[in-house]
Amino acid sequence: MKVLVSDNLSELGVQILADAPGIEVDVKVGMSPEELIAVIPDYHGLVVRGATKATAEVIAAASNLKVIGRAGTGLDNVDIRAASKRGIVVMNTPGGNTVTTAEHAISMMLCMVRNIAQANASMKQGKWEKKKFSGTEIFNKVLGIVGLGKIGAVVADRATGLGMKVMAYDPFLSLEQAKQMGIRLGTLEEVFKDSDIITFHVPLTDETRGLVNSKNIAKMKTGVRIVNCSRGQVVNEDDLADAIESGKVAGAALDVFMQEPPGLSRLIQLDNVICTPHLGASTREAQDNVAIAVANQIKDYLVDGTIQNAVNAPAVSGEALENLKPYLDLAQRLGTFLGSMIQTGITNVECQYSGAVLEMELKPITTCFLTGLLKPIMQDDVNQVNAPMVAEERGILVSETRMSRSENFISLLRFKVTTQSSEHLVEGTLFGKSEPRMVRYGQFRGEFDLSGEVLLIHGLDKPGLIGQVGSTLGALGINISHFQFARYEPGGEALLFLTTDTRAGQEVLNDLLGVSHVVSVRRVTI
Repeated sequence: MKVLVSDNLSELGVQILADAPGIEVDVKVGMSPEELIAVIPDYHGLVVRGATKATAEVIAAASNLKVIGRAGTGLDNVDIRAASKRGIVVMNTPGGNTVTTAEHAISMMLCMVRNIAQANASMKQGKWEKKKFSGTEIFNKVLGIVGLGKIGAVVADRATGLGMKVMAYDPFLSLEQAKQMGIRLGTLEEVFKDSDIITFHVPLTDETRGLVNSKNIAKMKTGVRIVNCSRGQVVNEDDLADAIESGKVAGAALDVFMQEPPGLSRLIQLDNVICTPHLGASTREAQDNVAIAVANQIKDYLVDGTIQNAVNAPAVSGEALENLKPYLDLAQRLGTFLGSMIQTGITNVECQYSGAVLEMELKPITTCFLTGLLKPIMQDDVNQVNAPMVAEERGILVSETRMSRSENFISLLRFKVTTQSSEHLVEGTLFGKSEPRMVRYGQFRGEFDLSGEVLLIHGLDKPGLIGQVGSTLGALGINISHFQFARYEPGGEALLFLTTDTRAGQEVLNDLLGVSHVVSVRRVTI
């Protein structure tokens, strides 16, 4: 079998593949998309970092490809859906870049508050501008961390050691877990309001895209400083530049950008902005770690069939997987739906199973539900391999129960999620052999199609509600592919569950909120 390494990879990783029995490895770096499409049919494994784009077109041409391995965490450059359809396992190496990225964020913060980069540039010009570059201490300052995953947790630990007061926002971290880490957990608004420095360690989602914008900057202290070593699109660069020019924001330290390379943008040219060219994971140790990890994972899969750190396949045998697949899909969809609804820290997850599914291995089903539940916030940091561990690290108590009755269904999956303030319940089953359906959401029962773009509308059961919602969507060019109406009692609370052919934009959501008797509108992509 042949493995293609298409990006720069540590020689340690290449050597592991070269020494593996029955594997031939080629290193071809810097290929154009057309060149990659031309050669990929010859290979069974593909190893990438961030440069190679494993697009749907590349995957369609990969007639023999069995596995794609990413030396790193982020998988923005791999079309996971296309790979899954072709039966190609996609793996990453979570944790390999954690410490080095956290250290870079701390380094950027220190350079920013002490004007080290600017002072160094001045000295290189033969100047001695001691007063100009007077800095600020970080001791006793409040560091706000948005996103307390693996990297954010390391940043919190290092910042605490520097004598900073650390507070954080993370909707999936419990108060007890935060207390054990010695940090204060707050809302996003509290972090913006109380922090002297704010650092972002979040995945790119609908909720985090453009999170640093003029509206949120207005909630921050005058003189706040911003650090971003997560995703460039988290920051609206024009809004941040405006805030720095006005004096609202004292400075920024950026390792990632909306477009890379960014060129000489207005933001980058500001004197109190320090920048690095996406160096968060660029240490020798980190690159060696992820190269060794991905090489071993590719080798183990191609030689022994062992799956590690896969983002689209659970770690079970091939025979069991075939029977489990529909239930794994159903569980993950239910988790994704519920995870998109929850905005506060999770404390308990109860997984209850009944019917024919009891004859199968339940742990992978639970793992898939946890993956879907946590993924809306954590994205690439959680997969079918590490979801139970991630839940445990965050203080989430997970239980499995076998129920003797399944009501009117051959099999029933019931999941109850308890947060710090509420409980959320979903039930799901299979229609036919493989069609996933949610049959209960909270107090509402029905046949809910968990696929594609979903609009969840809560309102009052009053005449004209359904017609007005349909007319509003029609006027905005949104076609409804599935519709389910549910109510608890006549005239009371009602639920309109719609799937649409296209994604509803913010304008659509705003117009729906203006419909009589509509109380809330949520948009979910499954």
